[in-house]
Amino acid sequence: MTGIRLTAPAPGWSIDADVVVVGSGVAGLTTALRCAAAGLATVVVTKARMDDGSTRWAQGGIAAALGEGDTPQQHLDDTLVAGAGLCDEAAVRTLVTEGPDAVRRLIGTGAHFDTTDSGDIALTREGGHHRRRIAHAGGDATGAEISRALVKAVREAALHTVENALVLDLLTDDEGRTAGVTLHVMGEGQHDGVGAVRAPVVVLATGGMGQVFSATTNPSVSTGDGVALALRAGAEVSDLEFVQFHPTVLFLGADSEGQQPLVSEAVRGEGAHLVDASGTRFMTGQHELAELAPRDIVAKAITRQMQLHGTEHMYLDARHFGAEMWERRFPTILAACRAHGIDPITEPIPVAPAAHYASGGIRTDLRGRTTVPGLYACGEVACTGVHGANRLASNSLLEGLVFAERIAADIIEDRPRTGAATAGRSPRPAPSPLPASSPHAASSPFPAPLPLLAPEARGTIQRIMTRGAGVLRSAESLAIAAEELEALHDSAARAAGEAEPKVAVPGVESWEATNLLLVSRVLVAAARRREETRGCHWREDRPERDDENWRRHLVVRLTPERQLVLGRTETEAFGPVRPAQAPDCAAAAPLIHPVDVTEEP
Repeated sequence: MTGIRLTAPAPGWSIDADVVVVGSGVAGLTTALRCAAAGLATVVVTKARMDDGSTRWAQGGIAAALGEGDTPQQHLDDTLVAGAGLCDEAAVRTLVTEGPDAVRRLIGTGAHFDTTDSGDIALTREGGHHRRRIAHAGGDATGAEISRALVKAVREAALHTVENALVLDLLTDDEGRTAGVTLHVMGEGQHDGVGAVRAPVVVLATGGMGQVFSATTNPSVSTGDGVALALRAGAEVSDLEFVQFHPTVLFLGADSEGQQPLVSEAVRGEGAHLVDASGTRFMTGQHELAELAPRDIVAKAITRQMQLHGTEHMYLDARHFGAEMWERRFPTILAACRAHGIDPITEPIPVAPAAHYASGGIRTDLRGRTTVPGLYACGEVACTGVHGANRLASNSLLEGLVFAERIAADIIEDRPRTGAATAGRSPRPAPSPLPASSPHAASSPFPAPLPLLAPEARGTIQRIMTRGAGVLRSAESLAIAAEELEALHDSAARAAGEAEPKVAVPGVESWEATNLLLVSRVLVAAARRREETRGCHWREDRPERDDENWRRHLVVRLTPERQLVLGRTETEAFGPVRPAQAPDCAAAAPLIHPVDVTEEP
């Protein structure tokens, strides 16, 4: 364990549990429901309300081989192609073979998918899929329906939930095993302020980190909290340079910031065309699937057209759908467009790429275990090896569902050993320590906390990342981004070290900005190191894919000395994920020499 933590008050209250799940999307709630059903005392912590995470914003649907003539092997093949040579085949095979039954169990939980006249699940196509295998709900409100069903099931099961709570840091026992989390609850209620949930098992399902960029499809809560927590706890993260930019996000202006309306890939799946201002299609001839090529290819094509024509967006033309189809199949997107003065029934939709999905994250094995004993990760915060260098459309909900079930099964199976391993032990001080009077307080000192950033640094980070590490990157742009991010850190560190320090006040906005800075620095370090173009990592100065040198996974960890150690695996294999304390842990991801990012983060 690193002993690195956020600056925060000591916890003033605590809850005891067997399992604490952080996050309330499809991954978190599925894990929680399975654990609770097995009799484990389970607490769900979520940053906003139960249904405010990324799951509810998923429009297109959930991919699975449910249709006649489709097979898991075909789904696997499409996923491997989209992943550009870096998917872990064992993880993908797990996803596609267990996926169909996992969707059926989701339906059993209460989720209602759209059906055909004959009563079968209605399926559509999206980019990278050669078959119609995307199940959807409410036309284009799949995530909202899945979230509704799971939240309802959680309420009915009377699970202990803590809403409006930002997780801060990991608690560990005297052997370095997970012992819970500290968190800050916003507002009034049964819990308020900084507290702790003490549990031998922690499941991170905190979603993505899209808010590191100015324009993103992610909700405002997606500030990379889970990845930042894991790094401070000493866990390995992998492939963070692969951030997928969704090609068709409603263009609201060059200066638009924050969450942007998504125009689902399913619109193209139903036959919409990408065109320039003159109405000319530009995807034909660029890929066999034209508008339904994998997302990285479509995003690059749109960006090239924007550069060619000197414009800030292209257009998605679906006027030929007609009013009836728009209102029945895509009511959410229709309403969003009209809210911004665009009527897709009568005019093309202006679109441009925006940050969407992180294919990398906390390294896990096929049971969701990280390199920190007792710490699991699932959903977008995790890197299972499924997505490789570019996520296949609508595989994200399926990944959250399948690996959540596997995590729960591992926790349940490991329950007797988990209980024995933690009996009589107390948490380390690693994050915000419990009060000294508490029987669970730590007795040994640890390094000073990270310097907090002021809330206004959030916008600065986003602008730095958008300019230097957005859809188009280069050695020069990434070097400038790294320098500017370092300056932000140095400024906060100097302020904290002054005789009369003028430091940011601990609070949600400061903690979020500090988390954003840490994950941004890791992302930029990885993007600088990967000297090629692959999947959604596009280097203008290294335009070709280099399998000989770069068909490898990048792995990053934070040392107790606060150094970022970045290396790569010896082969394209994802490699086993072993606890960081194990003597042979280097075998999990053999590292080459660290790159020049060894300054304090």
